[in-house]
Amino acid sequence: MKKFLALTLALAMALSLAACGSSGSSSSASSAGSTSSTGSASSAGDASSAGDSSSAGNYGEFTTVEEGKLIMSTNAAFPPYEMTTADGQFEGIDVEVAGAIAQKLGLELEIMDMGFDAALTAVQNGQSDIAMAGISVTPDRLELMDFSDSYATGVQVVIVKEDSPIQTLDDLANAEMIGCQAATTGYIYASAPVEEDGYGEDHVTAYDNGALAVMALVNGQIDAVIIDNEPAKAFVAANEGLKILDTPWVEEDYAIGFAKGNTALLEAVNTAVAELKADGTFQAIVDKYITAE
Repeated sequence: MKKFLALTLALAMALSLAACGSSGSSSSASSAGSTSSTGSASSAGDASSAGDSSSAGNYGEFTTVEEGKLIMSTNAAFPPYEMTTADGQFEGIDVEVAGAIAQKLGLELEIMDMGFDAALTAVQNGQSDIAMAGISVTPDRLELMDFSDSYATGVQVVIVKEDSPIQTLDDLANAEMIGCQAATTGYIYASAPVEEDGYGEDHVTAYDNGALAVMALVNGQIDAVIIDNEPAKAFVAANEGLKILDTPWVEEDYAIGFAKGNTALLEAVNTAVAELKADGTFQAIVDKYITAE
């Protein structure tokens, strides 16, 4: 019997991150319109960052990759946290929260859109200041990155066709093929060996993003998709004949990723997020994208 909710308390299982952007990332940078700077950035240094810019003020002194900017790497195919608009701009909870953080720090937000694993690698390598893409905190990721305080709880669920023989989590053991987004904890957990409560690599296919996995489900190429709840709801709403199983598959904490040792920027962002929560800005952003059921 697969009891994946227990994974929340057992994240020490073998997790892995790609050492490079194996998803074939193509990045595009854009400044979010709602995230313009209202402060000024002064120069100082943080030994842990490769950039030459820093800011001082209520948030202390910190270094960013590029002067006057807060560069965020993401995978903008994860609604409602990050996605693209019809005109090629970026929107979503993470996008607006990052914009509000940048504004508090006196910086302009710049977004780099790429594959999920490449987004994590970008912050590790000093190409971006922060990574936000519905990123779950795991022991293996903590060896490669530092993380902010958690700002949201991610619930992973299972999408199936309405007439699927898979009606419970236990039924997943009978699935011939399960789809997940590459490099996510959903893929890592599901592709783990059976003796580690996974389904084995032979029964899990990795896709560049959740939309491609759902398309494969609609086309009958796979039997189920494991993905976070909010994107799942958006995909089910857009594709007739799909449903989400009643029981959550696993629950995790989302946090913002930083280069290892970039403590000054991490603390500044934690302070900014705490203020955004205290003054109601954070909840207002969430409510814009996620309505109460």
